[in-house]
Amino acid sequence: MLSADKRRAIIDLVKREVVPAIGCTEPIAVSLCVARAAEMLGQLPEKINVRLSANILKNAMGVGIPGTGMIGLPIAIALGAIVGRSEYGLEVLKDATPEAVEQGRQYIDKRGISIDLKEGIEEKLYIEVEVLGGDGSALAIISGGHTNFVFLQHNGQILLDARVQQGSGDSSDDVELKLCTVFDFAMESPIEEIEFIMEARRLNKSAAESAFVADYGHSLGRTLRSERELSIMGDSIFSRIISYTAAACDARMGGAMVPVMSNSGSGNQGITATLPVVVYGEECGASHEQMVRALMLSHLTVIYIKQSLGRLSALCGCVVAAAGSSCGITYLMGGGFDEVAMAVKNMIANLTGMICDGAKPSCALKLASGVSTAVLSAMMAMEHRCVSKLEGIIDEDVDRSIRNLTTIGRDGMNETDSLILNIMTDKC
Repeated sequence: MLSADKRRAIIDLVKREVVPAIGCTEPIAVSLCVARAAEMLGQLPEKINVRLSANILKNAMGVGIPGTGMIGLPIAIALGAIVGRSEYGLEVLKDATPEAVEQGRQYIDKRGISIDLKEGIEEKLYIEVEVLGGDGSALAIISGGHTNFVFLQHNGQILLDARVQQGSGDSSDDVELKLCTVFDFAMESPIEEIEFIMEARRLNKSAAESAFVADYGHSLGRTLRSERELSIMGDSIFSRIISYTAAACDARMGGAMVPVMSNSGSGNQGITATLPVVVYGEECGASHEQMVRALMLSHLTVIYIKQSLGRLSALCGCVVAAAGSSCGITYLMGGGFDEVAMAVKNMIANLTGMICDGAKPSCALKLASGVSTAVLSAMMAMEHRCVSKLEGIIDEDVDRSIRNLTTIGRDGMNETDSLILNIMTDKC
C-alpha cells in the first residue's frame, strides 16, 4: 500500500502533467513565451526574434493554429503578442477573435517577426523570444517543459534565471515511478482523490464529437464513421475507438478552438491516453470507479514512460500514449498487473521506431495505428500471449523493456531526428 505522502506526490505530478490545452502544444508554447515577453515589454513589440530548438521547430511547422484558419508559427507568434495572456498557460490564445486574427495577419505583413534555429543547445524543448519596442526590450526563455520559464529579462535587468538550477526543467523527474507503482496507485488510491482525471474524458470526447460534424484536418475520424467505411470495418467497439481518437486529433491538428486534456505537454498524447479507454469503458458498461481507475492507469503510465524518454524525441509520442491506453483497456477487460505488463511489452514490440515528423493533420493516422495496436495488445495479454525476452528489445522485466524503448527514442534516434528536420526544411 502506498503511503499518503507518496500518493499526494503522484497526484501533484498528474495534475502538473495532465492539463487542458488549446491547439498543438509546440506553437502554443511559443505563443506563451511571446506573450510573457510582450507583457514585460508593456506594449505591442515592433520586432520579435524567436530562436527555437530543432524539435520545437519541427512540431510547429505544419499544424493549424486554433481559431485562425492558418498554419504555422508566424500567426501563433503574432497572436501571442497581440492577445496572448501568459496566465492562461497552454490556453494562452483562448481570447483570440476574428479581429485579432486580422490584426495578426497585418502584423505578419510588416515583417517584424524573425524565426531561427537555436544553435549549440542540447535541450530538445527550447524557446527563446526577444521583443523590442520603443526604447525597451525583453527576453523570455522556456526550456524543458512547455510552460517552464527559466529566464526572464526586461531592459537588461534579470528577473528570473533558473537555467542552472532547473537544468532540463522536467518537473516529472522528482517522483520515482515503476510500472508496479503506477498500477498500485491507480488501483488502491481512494476514488475521491483521483476522480479529477474524469475531466480528460469530458474534454477529449467533446473534441472528438466536434470533429464528427465539421471538416478538420484530413477528417479521418469522420471518414471512419461514414457508410462505406462502416461496411468495411463494422460499427464495433474497435472501430469506434479508432474513429473517436482520430477525430479528436483531427480537431486539434486542424486548428479547432476547442480544449483537449494533454499529457506530458502533448494534446495528442492526452487524446490517445483517454479516448480508447473511455470508448471501451462506455461500451462495456464500466462503473464510474472502474473508468476513473482505468483512466488514471493510462495517463500515469504515459507520464512514467515519458520521464525517461523526454518530452520531445524522434519517437512518435503515440507509441507511449497508446501503451498507456492499452493498460487501461486491459484493466477494464479484467486484467491485473501481470496482464497490464504483458500489454506494455506487446506494445513496445510492435510500434517502436515509429518516427515523429512534426505535428500536423496526418498525426491522426499515427494515432489510429497506435490505438489499434493498443486494443490488439490488450486482447493478447488477456489470453496470456506476450512477446518474450528472446524477441527483439523485449526484456523479461517490463520496466527494462520500457527503458529499452526510451533509450532508442531518446538516444538512438537522434540522427534520425536531424535527418527528418533537414528533409522538412528542404521542402520550404
